[in-house]
Amino acid sequence: MWDFIINGIFWVLALYGLFEIIKTIIYTYTYTNLKSEGIYFIIAVKNQEEKVEGFVRSILFRFLYGKEENIKDIIIADLDSTDGTSEILKRLGKEYDYIKIANWRECREIIDSIDKTK
Repeated sequence: MWDFIINGIFWVLALYGLFEIIKTIIYTYTYTNLKSEGIYFIIAVKNQEEKVEGFVRSILFRFLYGKEENIKDIIIADLDSTDGTSEILKRLGKEYDYIKIANWRECREIIDSIDKTK
């Protein structure tokens, strides 16, 4: 009796695993063949001198070494440049080509210029 129950549990788990593998293959085939133009990531910061570098580097680590999509651009809008945040952001912009530093007006222009038909 117990042998039948254990075999039944193993068969259920085996079939579940098979369905998950098939689902993953279908999902991968369906959604990875689409051409992606990349991800635009917009970050707005204000008076975050102590935390902004760690936050941006953690985002970069997730995208570069994780399973996320490719990054097209990271736009960081500095809302207030009275502290040392803008210097840190300029340094990060020099280190990484796809980081663009902008003020709030430039960021709004970039958002408004995104083609909505694509």
